[in-house]
Amino acid sequence: MEQKRAVKERGMKMMKKINMLSKADMVKGQGVLSAHDEQVALAKQVMKQEAVVLENAKAPCDIVHYHSINPEYYFSIPAKRKQSALVGYVHFLPETVENSISLPRVAKNTFYKYMISFYKKMDYLVTVNPVFIDKLADYGIPREKVTYIPNVVSEKNFYPLSTEKRNAIRKKCKIGNDTFTVLCVGQLQKRKGVLEFIEIARKMPDCQFVWAGGFSFGKISEGYEEIREAMKHAPKNIKFLGIVDREKMNEVYNMADVMFLPSYEELFPMTILESMNCALPVLVRDLSIYDPILFDYALRGKGTSDFIRILTQLKEEPDFYHRSAHASYEGHLRYSTEAVGEQWKKFYHRVLREQAEKKEVLLWKKQKQQCV
Repeated sequence: MEQKRAVKERGMKMMKKINMLSKADMVKGQGVLSAHDEQVALAKQVMKQEAVVLENAKAPCDIVHYHSINPEYYFSIPAKRKQSALVGYVHFLPETVENSISLPRVAKNTFYKYMISFYKKMDYLVTVNPVFIDKLADYGIPREKVTYIPNVVSEKNFYPLSTEKRNAIRKKCKIGNDTFTVLCVGQLQKRKGVLEFIEIARKMPDCQFVWAGGFSFGKISEGYEEIREAMKHAPKNIKFLGIVDREKMNEVYNMADVMFLPSYEELFPMTILESMNCALPVLVRDLSIYDPILFDYALRGKGTSDFIRILTQLKEEPDFYHRSAHASYEGHLRYSTEAVGEQWKKFYHRVLREQAEKKEVLLWKKQKQQCV
């Protein structure tokens, strides 16, 4: 028994090491944290035979994967680079942060410069939307440094529930079994379209509207006072659940009939993937950034009148509803853990191979110098 354990431990020491660095949990209820948790779990699964995946470890590793851009990580880069390949996860750019938080212009500009500087120091960057490859290039980052790998949501965490369980959840939330229920999941920010969500609820009094999410960044959330005031005067057919623990979100999705995200700016929302896993029809604003990722998996509207028309059609036309739900689930299959896991496996293999080649070149140069 001890011999087997010793062999296993020796094998573990010889395996490559990937260190995931993140402090995304400092802000509760944001998609970056969900994306981190899902990606780390997937990496552990697909690389389990070839690499040990560590989290916030201090030991030397072959790959250091930065999931957030905290200052202490920035200052650790020179030391980490001596032994590791540096991978940065691009969850946002200046233009996507602009309408998320309210800060003085000087503070924002300083943060934006810092953000781009962080990305430029990475050996590799991964973005969850291919549109960002061009945007990163505009900031002077070589395209060949950037790889597109979409977000992913585990089927173990988000999946359809039975009608019986769905009705039980609705009863707990005081929503009738036959009440058409429209859900939005996201932070309370103006860019998320919360004000339009409230207005549409007012114009569709026979439907139940639910918003899951809160002010993750507190009073510096963009539009904080305006949204709070709108919530005070919101119609009776809308419920604000606040920030919901992710472990309970599968119930929230299954309680709804449709996921409606009227956001004006997005990258690749985890909420859309979570909805797809639950086979919910998805309705979003018609944004160009969705073109290379959502295809025909989601319904799109250009504004309030479009949204009301599509929601009414989903409510009143069973065939249209079922086609939309099926299209959503097709999106889930495209972005399944198996499909996205293969992309991460291929990416890590490439990074490890190139890192090994780089070390061989450095060793050869060192030996050559000693011989001179």
